[in-house]
Amino acid sequence: MTASREPSPDRPAPLTIAEIAERAAVSISTVSKVVNGRAEVALDTRVAIEKIIEEHGYRRQRKRASRSAAIELVFHELEPASGYAMEIISGVEQVTRRHRLSLVLSQLQGRQVADPAWFEGLVHRCPSGVIAVFSGFTAAQTEHLRKREIPLVLVDPTGEPSHEVPSVGAGNWSGGLTATRHLLELGHRRIAIITGPSSLLSARARLDGYRAAMDQAGVPVDPGLVRGDSFVFEEGIEHALALLALPDPPTAIFGSNDGLAMGIYQAVARTGLRVPDDVSVIGFDDLTPSQWVSPPLTTVHQPLKDMGMAGASMAVSLANGESLPQNRLILSTELIVRGSTAPPARR
Repeated sequence: MTASREPSPDRPAPLTIAEIAERAAVSISTVSKVVNGRAEVALDTRVAIEKIIEEHGYRRQRKRASRSAAIELVFHELEPASGYAMEIISGVEQVTRRHRLSLVLSQLQGRQVADPAWFEGLVHRCPSGVIAVFSGFTAAQTEHLRKREIPLVLVDPTGEPSHEVPSVGAGNWSGGLTATRHLLELGHRRIAIITGPSSLLSARARLDGYRAAMDQAGVPVDPGLVRGDSFVFEEGIEHALALLALPDPPTAIFGSNDGLAMGIYQAVARTGLRVPDDVSVIGFDDLTPSQWVSPPLTTVHQPLKDMGMAGASMAVSLANGESLPQNRLILSTELIVRGSTAPPARR
């Protein structure tokens, strides 16, 4: 039997098994038996099916690549000391364990976008789903995953995610607003911010939240108090030292992540000052080390574990062929007040 034939202008495209079954008013399994030469089909039914195939042709559907029973969790880099990755891993693992899926960890060696060689390996592994954390893929790579029917979910996306790719993020703008309002309510007016890379959505949103809080309070933003373009601990030290050396230094500094805030602590100690007696410090993330420093860090809690759970649940649903109620999920942040913030000292 001819499996398929090329369509011509006066002949429609060959039919799939499902389309043949619909025309013959039989089950897909019955058509499959005829196509594969099996005998257990009534003669009149077989004749009817073969006639449809003779008239229209039969198109074999491309076999779906078998997927491994695993979710691949991709980080731009793994920094165990920070706790950021471990919080997300913990959330994802809860979901994969519940669904009896393996969890595979990958990192992009500090890159925000996957390089071609690594991506080729990912496609070869053919996981049930991919969760990219603070990293992503090119448009061509994303399209390739879609064609291979490998679901992709972004967690803490670096840029504005497209509507086609599901994503889970946190309220970075509202977190920046809340952190700055807290300092304003304590009486601070000389409030500095050390921000992350301007290329990253989260850093821009936290800075915008800071600016919005200052604007709402009627406090002009001094451009000299806005520093930084990295989320690295050492940058917190460097920029805080520069801020504290100003003729009119800030009375409070907002580090846009906990790593920067820890760097600010170091800078304050080096200049012989104290937190919060001389300088209030606030961070963002609420990673475990923020509770260990002295005094414990006031910070904005980012629900990283919940973000991991939500991203994994999305990936599993998509792998099972289910539609998502929403493609973009933003989880709330919360201010955690500890001992690093206080009213400004009199000068």
